[in-house]
Amino acid sequence: MEALAVRLSGLDPYVDGALRIVAFYDTLMRRRVDLPALARASAGLAECVAGVGLRGTGRTIRVGPDGREAPDPAGPVSGTVAVVLDEEEIGTVWLERAGPAGPLDEVLLDRLALAVAGAVERYGPARTTMADPALVELVIGAETDEVARARALRLLGFAAGPVVRVAAVRSPRLPLDQVGGAVCPGGTVKAARIGGVGVLLASAVDRDRFPAGVRAGLGAADRPDLAWREARTALRLTTAREPVLEHAELGALALLAEVPREVLRGNPDVAALVRLAGAPGGPEEDARGNGDDREAQAPREAPAPREAREALDTLNTLEAYCAAGSLRRAADALHLHHSSVARRVDLIGRALSVDLTTPTGLTRARMALAAWRLLGD
Repeated sequence: MEALAVRLSGLDPYVDGALRIVAFYDTLMRRRVDLPALARASAGLAECVAGVGLRGTGRTIRVGPDGREAPDPAGPVSGTVAVVLDEEEIGTVWLERAGPAGPLDEVLLDRLALAVAGAVERYGPARTTMADPALVELVIGAETDEVARARALRLLGFAAGPVVRVAAVRSPRLPLDQVGGAVCPGGTVKAARIGGVGVLLASAVDRDRFPAGVRAGLGAADRPDLAWREARTALRLTTAREPVLEHAELGALALLAEVPREVLRGNPDVAALVRLAGAPGGPEEDARGNGDDREAQAPREAPAPREAREALDTLNTLEAYCAAGSLRRAADALHLHHSSVARRVDLIGRALSVDLTTPTGLTRARMALAAWRLLGD
């Protein structure tokens, strides 16, 4: 690196300076210096106050160019860069320069942020929520032996003995680490994204604290692999009206998850619902808050706007009626007149060839809706 910097110094002073900064921080990282030493070295190099702040611990370090703790109040921040560890933003680094930012300040801050992340990981406590997906897969994998599972849990920070709660999460907007912090404040929680679905492992989960717009299924089994399977099933059966479900609440509905997909598709009630409402997981589902960030999702041809609205109205009406069990309660939930809901329910019943006013017909509709959601996963 030094030889390369010497050769380039006569060609481009900026490149020369940037390479020297990179070499400077590489040396600090090889020497495994701690956070205060990184801040002192950075302040001396930048010839201004350098700061390091960590979110999890609330720790803040500000050092002047003389190597001493910088006095309060803090000066104007001329540049800042986030410190990222395991895909989670754990803090920031910054420079307090009275004038404009220097031409190499951005390079310096980028390297300082990398060095701080390495030091936090080395010396801890990192207190990050995002975890190594390989470790999380060992915990929830059905083929993992118990010795390897216990070791993975220990490496993730969970104490031996207490049951670890498992949740399957779809969060189209909020980062997964923020979801974990919201539902398990003050406890141990680790998160990873596996197969397009978020996994939360936590010492405890407060289901009432899931943020708006997040879908989640919670497992009930003591073994993490079984709990993950239960959580996935519960997630698949969530709706806009019930965005969070525990597997224990599903009862006999959970048995539908054991039915092969081709058998579900071949059922006349489910096939009729697909014809009426469209393919499960389509645009009408996204409009109702069931969107997620599955990268591997196959492209679908979008229906015409009118068809999409009609499919959405159909699903909303049928779900409200199945949940309420009566036309008047469904009308209250949909904010419509009960006669309008009655006409819709009659049309839906005709399309499905089911009398929705009878207990048997209502049960068939509920089962068909659940099977329809399972087909969308």
